[in-house]
Amino acid sequence: MKTEVTSLLGIEYPIIQGGMAWVAEYHLAAAVSNAGGLGLIGAASAPPEWVREQIREAKKLTDKPFGVNIMLISPHADDVAKVVIEEGVKVVTTGAGSPEKYMEMWKKAGIKVIPVVASVALAKRMERCGADAVVAEGTEAGGHIGENTTMVLVPQVADAVSIPVIAAGGIADGRGMAAAFMLGAKGIQLGTIFVVSNEAQVHENYKERIIKAKDIDSRVTGRSTGHPVRALRNDMTKKYIELENKGASFEELELLTLGGLRKAVVEGDVKAGSVMSGQIAGLVKERMSCQEIVQKLVVEADGLIKGAKFYE
Repeated sequence: MKTEVTSLLGIEYPIIQGGMAWVAEYHLAAAVSNAGGLGLIGAASAPPEWVREQIREAKKLTDKPFGVNIMLISPHADDVAKVVIEEGVKVVTTGAGSPEKYMEMWKKAGIKVIPVVASVALAKRMERCGADAVVAEGTEAGGHIGENTTMVLVPQVADAVSIPVIAAGGIADGRGMAAAFMLGAKGIQLGTIFVVSNEAQVHENYKERIIKAKDIDSRVTGRSTGHPVRALRNDMTKKYIELENKGASFEELELLTLGGLRKAVVEGDVKAGSVMSGQIAGLVKERMSCQEIVQKLVVEADGLIKGAKFYE
């Protein structure tokens, strides 16, 4: 399955694993890359030494291309931006801000830069400043989100830019992958389905919570603060939304979620922790290896695209 994205990144299939904080570490990134996709290490707010170690460990497990996702609001973003150059990383995806100030040095180092965007305006700005592709992420995604759905965002971004568009948000099988291509995407990025993969170093409670989730089980917190986050409903989301509705201060709300993702991913506290997940969790029903996930996506999407029958 060759597209502009596979050529750009030197990978077999146009499938990228999301750079999820606390979840996307070197075991997962290497497994996805070995399966023919592009694995990502999620730098999140981690210090540069941790990111450097993760990159080096991933290289021991794969000789295929992999990338690093950099959250630009991280206090360590400047240092991590240099680490990816020093360690010879081939691809960087970015979130929570604009990578413009790093673009020149990354380009000089031969790094492919792929910002995550939630609007047409940001996609156009990223193309102007030299991005190689963009991830158009719909509000169906887990974690930090925008407002537009994948269904409306992807075709509008695809029409607005000439660089490849990668669709994200609400994709977990070959149907979603085929649909993304029909909307104008040249690749897909997935998060939730890789959280429950065999290789993901995630607490069993977190994986079980996703597998048991229903279609209506996700909630968005933080709309009032301007930083909306999607997670599966639990005691924490219930309390957060109650406080939000009462007009609680930003500080009070922040205190409630402090360390919440780590609680869920590492400690397995799926009641008080932040169980970040996309709306697609209701479709994720089994545990598979990254190899099996990638192969299933490709076979299903390929069959649908080649044998598509839209009318009787």
